[in-house]
Amino acid sequence: MRLLITAGPTREPIDPVRYLSNRSSGKMGYALATAALAKGHQVVLISGPVSIPAPKGASLVRVGTALEMHDAVAAAIHEADAAIFCAAVADYRVAKVAEQKIKKTGDTLTLTLVKNPDILGSARSVFGFRGLLVGFAAETEELAEHATEKLHRKGCDLLVGNDVSRTDIAFDRDENEVELFYGDGRHESLALASKSEIAAMVIGCIERLRET
Repeated sequence: MRLLITAGPTREPIDPVRYLSNRSSGKMGYALATAALAKGHQVVLISGPVSIPAPKGASLVRVGTALEMHDAVAAAIHEADAAIFCAAVADYRVAKVAEQKIKKTGDTLTLTLVKNPDILGSARSVFGFRGLLVGFAAETEELAEHATEKLHRKGCDLLVGNDVSRTDIAFDRDENEVELFYGDGRHESLALASKSEIAAMVIGCIERLRET
């Protein structure tokens, strides 16, 4: 298969030295790319800023902002048989980026934010992607409810849910524990394991979906 995988965070600049971002390390997305390559698949890895080396054999596209990731996905997705959207993309960006460093002049600072494009939500409706679509949902409460709603709203074949309120998995950790929600209503739990092991299992699920 030809796989497109997004990974890591995005950074939305405020001024030349500051930005809005999140806690994503990119480890899960990079583990997915590594697992896919080990199975003999071709991988285009679209990555936000991370501090881990790219998997050998992946076609790496580095991006910084959500808009850059959106454009990179739009350019590459039509060549993919399956797309895995694992990146933690910022929902909002600053409306006007300051050209110079913002000085501390008062007790408060107000930033106006505007919504970033929904990359996963654009896969079907905007990009016209017809391959297997896999999304990730990082939730702090009501994981099953939110993940299932996201699965159907965005046209996914598979949605991988993370409970990021836990401190022993997910962000910055080498282990994860996820819930898999399928478009046909099936649900599967993957018990606590290394992100490499979780990634291999998710790639296996995608392979089986591809065969049906």
